Amino acid sequence: MVRSGTIFSFDNVRGYGFIVPDGGGEDVFVHANDLLDDKSLFTPGTSVEFEVAQGERGPKAFAVRALEEPRPSERPPARRTAESFDDDVLCDVLSSRELGHEITDVLLAKVPELTGGQIVKIRESLLGVAQKHGWTED
Repeated sequence: MVRSGTIFSFDNVRGYGFIVPDGGGEDVFVHANDLLDDKSLFTPGTSVEFEVAQGERGPKAFAVRALEEPRPSERPPARRTAESFDDDVLCDVLSSRELGHEITDVLLAKVPELTGGQIVKIRESLLGVAQKHGWTED
């Protein structure tokens, strides 16, 4: 059965990422070998169609096709360099969505054996703490 969703994260170097299914549910792991289009199209915010199989660590996408390029507002924000900071600015304040992307990227880089479900639970817990303390802009 063909499903649709949005690329949440994709690491071109490691060759994998996650899709957030339309209508909710557990994030779906996707590997570069299962992409039907040029992997450079699969950036956060890209709408995709895919099929799902149960992998060793949870749901895994295959036959993934890009439906459209991401809209500019959905692309991750550009990273600031030390030279780009104003003197009065202490740090960037991220939206919950941006912080969620950052958390996922760190977990994928530092603990690649985590399942998609584990990453979602960790991310939700950390976002809850950040929102409680007003560390996010929304």
